[in-house]
Amino acid sequence: MRATSAPLENNRIKLSVEVDETEMAAAMDKAAVSLGQRIAIKGFRKGKVPKNVLIANIGGPSALRGEAIRESLDDFYARAINETAVEPIGQPEVTITGGEDEGVLTFEAEVEVRPEVDLVGYRELRVTIPSPVVNDDEVEAQINRFRETDAVLDDVDRPIVLGDLVSMDITATQSGSDAEPFEMNDFMYTVGSGAITPEVDTLILGLRAGEDLSVQTDGASGAAVTYALSLKQVKEKILPELTDEWVEENTDWPTVADMREAVLEQMSSMRRREVSASRNEAALVALAELVDPDLVPAPLVEAEANDRLHQLGHRLSEQRIDFDQYLSATGQTPESLLAQIRYDAAVAVRIDLALRAIARLEELDATEEDIERELVVTAESLSTNADELRQSLRDSSRSAAFAKEVAKVKAQRWLLDNVVYVDALGVEISRAQLDAAEAADAADDSTDEQ
Repeated sequence: MRATSAPLENNRIKLSVEVDETEMAAAMDKAAVSLGQRIAIKGFRKGKVPKNVLIANIGGPSALRGEAIRESLDDFYARAINETAVEPIGQPEVTITGGEDEGVLTFEAEVEVRPEVDLVGYRELRVTIPSPVVNDDEVEAQINRFRETDAVLDDVDRPIVLGDLVSMDITATQSGSDAEPFEMNDFMYTVGSGAITPEVDTLILGLRAGEDLSVQTDGASGAAVTYALSLKQVKEKILPELTDEWVEENTDWPTVADMREAVLEQMSSMRRREVSASRNEAALVALAELVDPDLVPAPLVEAEANDRLHQLGHRLSEQRIDFDQYLSATGQTPESLLAQIRYDAAVAVRIDLALRAIARLEELDATEEDIERELVVTAESLSTNADELRQSLRDSSRSAAFAKEVAKVKAQRWLLDNVVYVDALGVEISRAQLDAAEAADAADDSTDEQ
């Protein structure tokens, strides 16, 4: 069989395929066996009908050839896809152009294919992740949370600062509404919590008890809401003195130094896990942002969304949870769930297109060694062996598609080796810091397993 591809407009290609007479003869033999299993001919058992008798009873050689073409066309198309290494994302429009009656069978197939995107900026990608290093201020903040359990509140007569507790009366009025204003007296508000509106936390700073504050903001329905706040009393949270005596009496540690060391180790362990969990995902999500959403074909998104929905249904079925129970437990509606699945699917497709672009631009073709290595890994995940998986790929004409997936794996490794990671302040995180955090996290896991 010979196959060639040519580009068309609107991200479509045309395959031109020739199936020689030897392959057609094999297809006709296969069709004769299949027909012999299905057709009842007087005097013969099914599956035992001689080929010449079968041909005579179905209308002659042309009828058998027609059945062979019908049965084998999908296989011929799949082999052509594998041979030309194109990646269809829809159903083909197939037209037989010759050889229906005899000779070489020729056909053309037009189909939409996965687009090749232009990827600009991937070499300069900067990705924000948590710093793997826990600083002294973070440790002190965690220690202060322990101290807050034993804190006392003192009245203060000074301007309000962040962290103060303010007793206030609140009146909330929604514009354009006939409803009575909402009122709450003696509400204790922690400055900086954002429990009313973010604007309150900014405007209340510097005011004193006895003053009033009015803040207008957009409510949940979109209508303006005016909050009238009457500030009645300001309290300051006084933390207990951090001494060895207090630590020994109120915590599991004997001294302040022991407490700091343990808190640092606990926070560092949690941070390492957080970095390990977010590093790959953050890089891939940032990479997806480089792909224009308008270039993502709808069939790819729908296929990915359907696959995710099927996987969710399978997991829920294994856990004996129906969708209504799941929606209730997660606080979602069917519409919001589907919207989230489609959004996640669109991001996944953009990541897929971007990784394929990196593989192409960086010439990260899958070598035979790469393919063999991934065959072993994939076979283990599928509880089979590499030889069986290799044969299955050949039988289904998916060897070329598997090679593309291997190239994607290489592209992802390239990305993770070349992306620049920064912390929330924009400070670059060195590879040595990341490698040390990863090694320590692996050691933590090994200790946990023991």
